[in-house]
Amino acid sequence: MSFNRFRPFTAGCMLAAFMLAAPLVLGQQVTPTQTSTAATDRNTAIRSVPSGSKMKFRGVVIERNGDIFTIRDRSRADYQVLITDQTSIKTHGGFLRSGKKYPVTDILRGLIVEVEGKGDNAGQLVADKIRFNESDMRAAITSDTRVSPVEANQERLAGQMDELYAVAAEARAEVKAVNERVSALDDYDVQESVAVTFRTNSSVLSPEAKTQLDELAAKTQGARNFMIEVAGHTDSTGSDAKNFRLSRARAEAVVQYLAVQHKIPLRRFVTPMGYGKTEAVADNTSAVGRQQNRRVDVKMIINRGLNSGTSVPTTSSTAPTRP
Repeated sequence: MSFNRFRPFTAGCMLAAFMLAAPLVLGQQVTPTQTSTAATDRNTAIRSVPSGSKMKFRGVVIERNGDIFTIRDRSRADYQVLITDQTSIKTHGGFLRSGKKYPVTDILRGLIVEVEGKGDNAGQLVADKIRFNESDMRAAITSDTRVSPVEANQERLAGQMDELYAVAAEARAEVKAVNERVSALDDYDVQESVAVTFRTNSSVLSPEAKTQLDELAAKTQGARNFMIEVAGHTDSTGSDAKNFRLSRARAEAVVQYLAVQHKIPLRRFVTPMGYGKTEAVADNTSAVGRQQNRRVDVKMIINRGLNSGTSVPTTSSTAPTRP
């Protein structure tokens, strides 16, 4: 009876002791977030080795950059290990436990090694000795044989993608340039312009008119992508039908002179047009005004789209070259 009476008291004491000890135990635990953060820091940070400090550890080679190797130990801490001409690289065991020597080029990623050395001023471990098992070497070679071609293929594909991106960028630039040129096909710049006049009811070129056309033709020598626009006009004398025929005849006389005398190809001429009396530039009530209206306007024009990036010479001392 006495034992049963004291059982609740004993249980209460044990519970109280546990509750008192729980904060101490929990205070020493690390939360999952803290553990994850610490692990991340270990995975990304390179541990520095104090200068002159001796160190020996076992780890796996994860990266190589020239003579500097990154080796990760069992605690997942990364160290940079510098291999020099004085570094002894051998396997464990062998005849008289001397081990088999290996060149530095045989140290592959994935190889488990034991490293012994001293820290330098850069925080690296200058290796005096590197030792590993023959079986670990075979395993590393097998792993490298499988992984390296994949990485090489990835690098090759990355290079091809960079080249494709460059080609695509050039293509986009060319398309943009073509679009700009096409959009400018209706835009013309007038390089030269003359107005040759005629006698009443005549479509015959005067000596003065021919001189003006000779000067205009000289400007076309060596020029590229030019056109000749020819528009004939009359004064207000006569009927509309007569003036349309006369203005067209005057325009055709100018085209014929330039084509025959100066060998300007017909493809260079915009279809000549006769406007009659519809586009007077002076007052038809005066003799001087009517004389100004009896004219042919001749313009040498350059298409901005076709002439993009080329220069337009205004004179030339050589024979004409008209593509």
